[in-house]
Amino acid sequence: MGTIKVMKQGEVTVVELNRPESLNAMNVEMLNSLAEELQEIAKSEAKVVVLKGSGNAFSAGGDIKTMLQSEEGNFDEVMDTIATIITTLYTMPKVTISAIHGAAAGLGLSVALASDIVIAHSSAKLAMNFIKIGLVPDGGGHFFMEKRLGEVKAKQMIWEGKTVSAQTALEMGLVDRVVEDNVEEAIMKRVSAILQSPLQAMLETKEIYTKTSLSRLQQILELEKNAQQRMRKSADHQEGIQAFLEKRMPVFSGK
Repeated sequence: MGTIKVMKQGEVTVVELNRPESLNAMNVEMLNSLAEELQEIAKSEAKVVVLKGSGNAFSAGGDIKTMLQSEEGNFDEVMDTIATIITTLYTMPKVTISAIHGAAAGLGLSVALASDIVIAHSSAKLAMNFIKIGLVPDGGGHFFMEKRLGEVKAKQMIWEGKTVSAQTALEMGLVDRVVEDNVEEAIMKRVSAILQSPLQAMLETKEIYTKTSLSRLQQILELEKNAQQRMRKSADHQEGIQAFLEKRMPVFSGK
């Protein structure tokens, strides 16, 4: 079984992150597979794409083992793959929906926010928590947080790295709807409504926004890549990773 499952249901394609034993933490294999699958789906006849996670979470973020890989070439390749995932999801001529349950943290949250519509189960927990291991958001996290929260609130949430409930995320504007019961049923109702709408007009609106925003997203992805490369060499990042592995609170020095 691969790290990404793709299920085609007529005019709807469901993409499932499939590393449930790791809360769908994104390793190199998953990132490569997700990039390939999304590029194929972007060219397909699907009209709506649903992105979700298997098991108990949407995605806990980037896999720590991937972060520990120190080869510069590998780092560049991973970051470029992430950029491909984000730009493909953001610009594809489909209506895209992220269905969040459990954790959506770090890179997992960045990916979820790249969709047009974000729906969360009431028990979901969201966190842009890169700061806890001395890193900055990537996957366009800065771009999507600013779009949804505004610069000041986005900056503060990134700096605090705190976890918020689905209801708080809704009140902030970080997600678009919270579902108390069956997320799958709520998603399918939304999909059905979309398929009965003037979809071409909807996608024209999406294209207008993406064409005017894409260059900024690409700029931010490049800035995140450069900043992340610097932060990976910082003492605070090394301490953050060590503290994570040792399951203790980090002691940061600001270096």
